[in-house]
Amino acid sequence: MRTLTLPQPRSFTFLHGLLLCGLGLWAGTTRANDPASEKPLEKLEILNKKKLISAGTADVSTTSAASPKEVGKQVREALGSSVAPNKKLTLVVSDKEPAGHGTAPSHSAAPTPPQSSRAYIQARAAALTGHAAVTAQAGASNGHGDEVHWTYEGENGPQTWGRLKPEFNLCAIGKRQSPINIEEGNTLLGPAEPIQFNYTPSNATVVNNGHTIQVDVQGDNAITVRGSSYRLVQFHFHSPSEEQVEYKRFAMVAHLVHKNDEGQLAVVAVLLEQGTANPLIDKVWTYMPLDANDRVRMPRDMLNMNELLPADQRYYQFMGSLTTPPCSEGVLWMVLKQPVQLSKSQFRLFTQLYPSNARPVQPLNGRPVREAQ
Repeated sequence: MRTLTLPQPRSFTFLHGLLLCGLGLWAGTTRANDPASEKPLEKLEILNKKKLISAGTADVSTTSAASPKEVGKQVREALGSSVAPNKKLTLVVSDKEPAGHGTAPSHSAAPTPPQSSRAYIQARAAALTGHAAVTAQAGASNGHGDEVHWTYEGENGPQTWGRLKPEFNLCAIGKRQSPINIEEGNTLLGPAEPIQFNYTPSNATVVNNGHTIQVDVQGDNAITVRGSSYRLVQFHFHSPSEEQVEYKRFAMVAHLVHKNDEGQLAVVAVLLEQGTANPLIDKVWTYMPLDANDRVRMPRDMLNMNELLPADQRYYQFMGSLTTPPCSEGVLWMVLKQPVQLSKSQFRLFTQLYPSNARPVQPLNGRPVREAQ
């Protein structure tokens, strides 16, 4: 039995990383101090505060480290800053065959497999401790492990969304996609029911989700349209506006996302142009988190969505989709015709974080667009 003492990590996550990384390295290690024994080590155990954790078995006949000291050094290097300097962790490695393990180990000399290489250890350690993974075989990483992330530009931009994941395929093949360009000469003119807004002062959390600034809304906020009540779930911003009217984009747009009891979505788009400061945007920007995946809670009842609505609430209406992956269709869209103003400084603050986060307009494919008079 070999005992190796290492500094203990700050959290139990390290045990998982150390467990798997050490397994890839140790599983194929031959007993260097006993030339007569060629049986591979098949079990790795970590003993921390008298608690034993089994890690499993592996059948590999070669080694990438000649001694426990070298193993400890490689594991420590792989885990980097995740290792706390002030505590100790005892590693116990046993060559006793596990109960019920019926596979005979291989004794033939072979090239070191990728699983026992330093690059593999670093990759597993990084993935399990939250760092950007380095893939052992490809030699590169997208910075998010195996997860594919869509963007607004580059190789994962809108033109490739439909190919990034099978569940994103509507982004490429859908026939009722958003946003669209609205040509007033081709709209269905006539009377249309007014949107009944029922917004009250509410609690909210401002989120930087890596694609935009989003506000998750709590409280009693709803619209009524087409005989159904839709509750306000969240709203977020795009710059420039995703919707076009007569091929004109506005400085920004706010998308107010509502959902009814049947799970159907209704989005109200409020077009934003530069002018005077908007009171609601000023409140949201005050609590805007600067780091991606961070969130800040606004003071109680500070959010009042009525401050974002224009006086004239007539709209363009059409059926479309989400404007971000997975681009799900069947979304009821209402684009308010009258824009709302925001100040130059409010516009600049958002665009310093997200200078361009708008999907290009999509083909109309014969869809009717109603224009409420």
